[in-house]
Amino acid sequence: MTITSYNPADPADLVVAVEEPGAEAVRAAVGRARAAQPGWLAAGAGARSAALGRIAEAVEAHAEELAGLIVREVGKPLAEARGEVARTAAIWRYYAQAPFAPSGAVHETAAGPGLLLTRRRPYGVAGLIAPWNFPLAIPTWKAAPALAVGNTAVLKPAPEATACALRLAELAAGAGLPEDVFTVLPGGAEEGVALVDAVDVVSFTGSTGVGRAVVRAATERGVPVQAELGGLNAALVLPDADLAQAAAHIASAIAGYAGQKCTATSRVIAVGAAYEPLRDALVKALELVDDAACGPVINAAARDRLTDAVATATAAGATLLTGGRAPERDGWYVEPALLTDVPAEHPLAREEFFGPIALLHAAADLDEAIALANDTPHSLSTSVHTRSLDVALAAADRLDAGMIRVNAPSSGVDFHLPFGGAKGAAHGEREQGQAALDFYTVSRTVSVLPGGGA
Repeated sequence: MTITSYNPADPADLVVAVEEPGAEAVRAAVGRARAAQPGWLAAGAGARSAALGRIAEAVEAHAEELAGLIVREVGKPLAEARGEVARTAAIWRYYAQAPFAPSGAVHETAAGPGLLLTRRRPYGVAGLIAPWNFPLAIPTWKAAPALAVGNTAVLKPAPEATACALRLAELAAGAGLPEDVFTVLPGGAEEGVALVDAVDVVSFTGSTGVGRAVVRAATERGVPVQAELGGLNAALVLPDADLAQAAAHIASAIAGYAGQKCTATSRVIAVGAAYEPLRDALVKALELVDDAACGPVINAAARDRLTDAVATATAAGATLLTGGRAPERDGWYVEPALLTDVPAEHPLAREEFFGPIALLHAAADLDEAIALANDTPHSLSTSVHTRSLDVALAAADRLDAGMIRVNAPSSGVDFHLPFGGAKGAAHGEREQGQAALDFYTVSRTVSVLPGGGA
């Protein structure tokens, strides 16, 4: 079978077509990566650091080309695509310093002479399964820490991001990364299953259903696994907030990149007197969003799922305040939508739809707002908008989300800090920062006692 990737803004534009390699090719690639791993580790911290630094330089040298490819393949607005390329280079450069970080600690013995120490060592081959929405940044924040600590890596990108992943692999090879240290294998479900069945540590980002299957398969094999899944993220707005600023932040988190971020806002909770002015400001802000900020959704199926969800919600009694239509034009576009009074049992109220749609709720006070925000099976990022430090700290203590952002959009990631969700939004260790280096290594305890010789 052939993997095809089309331009979401121009569905007649075929970006890339490649043959699916099949499960046997995946196993062979993992075998080559396993054979290359001891040499990659033995090359030392200096060699690994230099290689990752050269990849950062290569990404920067091809920044405009890469941004254009992101726009063409996944429909990301150009400003965001440029930002992703810059972040990608920064992540490679950040982890280029990691090989020199301490890999353990020395401890005192309980009695007598000797040396006790702990060391963190790589697992071997890391299997990476990445989504399409951040086609360079997410593969990078998985691969760079895995490589920095001495693993080799095999990446299976989402089919919709095949061209971006292959170009990243070309740049890594051109920067002098040894053969079979970082391999990109396009593919679908068959290749993903084969990868999880063959590697020594697994990192997955994608849908909740597939992620749970990955976690089960890896766990049955006894290999470490992390999975970042869906998010149903809330924005809490208090009456004392700067409502104009809050509306602008929330509109960008709903509609930016057509809501195709796991940190996008899909629920807005207005407290007390904030409700009506926030509603009006948010409707106005969403109606001003244009293609330069929003862009198309990834394909026709995504567009139809979003417009159908709006239609069934309004049929069930919800009020559509703005948007929700698919305009008559080329490309898979959906107008940013805001709804109220969506029934609690409707899928929009319980599931991540990965599009520019949000629900507006009213809460009498902070307690009710926090209860509403926490009433979800998966929460990755929650924003809180208030001028009160006391309220911000109280909310941060009581919200279930993996990330809490005060007076900022829910969408946003600091690549040097731990990243992950709460409840069903994540499984296993966090990604990014020091947490990623810990995930891709295992701790070993070494005891060195006197040999008793002269």
